[in-house]
Amino acid sequence: MPYREKTAWLALIAIAVTYGPYFTLSAIFQPVDVPNLPQLGLFAATTISQLIILGLGHLYLGMKAPQDRRMPPDERDQAIQRRSFQSAYYVLMMGMIVVGGIMPFTERGWTIVNAAIMIMVISEVVQYSVTVISYRRYS
Repeated sequence: MPYREKTAWLALIAIAVTYGPYFTLSAIFQPVDVPNLPQLGLFAATTISQLIILGLGHLYLGMKAPQDRRMPPDERDQAIQRRSFQSAYYVLMMGMIVVGGIMPFTERGWTIVNAAIMIMVISEVVQYSVTVISYRRYS
């Protein structure tokens, strides 16, 4: 398995482990008023947890195969990266049009904030999923 595919899997796992509980708790308690410091603290804890998981994962993968980590991306890697970024960009733009252009007329507060965060997380999931699928398809 290529190093870049491993890091994409790592990112997908980190997203599932951190943002899954965040959005579950946000749906259960549904904060509306801004500012809501407990909700902001939950988001900060989620982000820090994701950074720790990614940092430790990259450290482990780098120690396990240091030569793969230093290898510059070849044409296939660059093509996969372009395809994954392009897919994620379209998801992000469509979501931000909804969150920034439509939701302010119907929703308020943390509903809009959590929707924007969710769109960003979904676009990252799309990016890393396209990366994993592309490496699986072209291996």
